[in-house]
Amino acid sequence: MKVGVSGAGGRMGSLSAATIDAADDLHLIALYDQHTTGSIAGLTISQDRESLDGCDIIVEFSRPDIVMENLAIWRSYGANVVVGTSGFDSQRLDELDELWSRGPGNCLVVPNFSIGAVLMMKMAEIAAPHFPVAEVVEMHHDEKADAPSGTAIATAQKIAARSPHQERAIDSEELHHGALGALIDNVRVHAIRLPGAVAHQTVLFGGDGERLSITHDTSDRSAFMPGVLLSVRSIPAQKKTLAVGLDTLLGI
Repeated sequence: MKVGVSGAGGRMGSLSAATIDAADDLHLIALYDQHTTGSIAGLTISQDRESLDGCDIIVEFSRPDIVMENLAIWRSYGANVVVGTSGFDSQRLDELDELWSRGPGNCLVVPNFSIGAVLMMKMAEIAAPHFPVAEVVEMHHDEKADAPSGTAIATAQKIAARSPHQERAIDSEELHHGALGALIDNVRVHAIRLPGAVAHQTVLFGGDGERLSITHDTSDRSAFMPGVLLSVRSIPAQKKTLAVGLDTLLGI
């Protein structure tokens, strides 16, 4: 399979490109980044989108503000696309569903490529109906362009789907705007940006006399690479033209 990487100049894009190049069953043929030049695995990073025309699969790691424009072009090429760009809330997924409704090619949006993070979200989904209140706290490095993370958004949506009503004793008044976090489908989400962090998330559940915490920590971006390879290898056989997350690929 001929694979190209968009956003190849970024941390995740460059590491994914090198990982794909090292895989015996994949053939890295093109790299694109709107803002960056350089080379990876002997390939030059192009600033021309047409360099990805002819790829069977495109892995997309561009910034959130340009990703939808990119995806419209990748669709016109008929490529299968794995999207690792963050920030795909329900509104943006609806836009993508309309864009990709009939193909050609398949699209897989992955909020988090870490196997551990996917399991964390699944555990939160299981716990949600059994507690009256849940909150999500995520922390990433201070170069992350968006907040909250795609993982936090997806986690809140999964919790809300199983437990749509948050039952607090009172609705506290914010003395400073944002003190209680953002509301995503009625679930509070808090985003922290600090140097030295990679990707961390804790889901907190509260009930009478007890509290449950589910935490996932990432210490190195290598944790995401098994999920990237799994996505790339699986997307040609994907049953839906648009899918979200690694859940079905992991059998959960």
